[in-house]
Amino acid sequence: MKTDVDSVFLVGQAVARHMIERQRGRIINICSVQSEVGRPNVAAYTASKGAVKMLTKGMAIEWGQHGIQVNGLGLGYFKTELTEALVKDETFCKWLIGRTPSRRWGDVEDLVGAAVFLASNALNFVNGNILYVNGGVTATL
Repeated sequence: MKTDVDSVFLVGQAVARHMIERQRGRIINICSVQSEVGRPNVAAYTASKGAVKMLTKGMAIEWGQHGIQVNGLGLGYFKTELTEALVKDETFCKWLIGRTPSRRWGDVEDLVGAAVFLASNALNFVNGNILYVNGGVTATL
């Protein structure tokens, strides 16, 4: 909870102070597919990412009047150093790819466009939402 929730809360407060002075700003919180769905053996992680989702909405409500937009980036399953064990687990890999409409793991590069989009003026009237970048896995779980 300290890593996933407290840090988002504390960093958000720190940067929001400056954004309130400027009357504008964008905050992008890192959520997860686990903000929406559960999976066996990761209940604590699911709870923490669910909390980040709701914290994102709360921040948007509190700071929206100051021109601050707070949205979340909901990550799916990406090939990273931290997920290496899952990538190598043939049973999990088969399950994940079978349940993901894109039929693959995400690559970190897949997040770039979504992050730029959330930070851009294309979202001038979007606040308190989560953009899921997950190959469609939340549509099937």
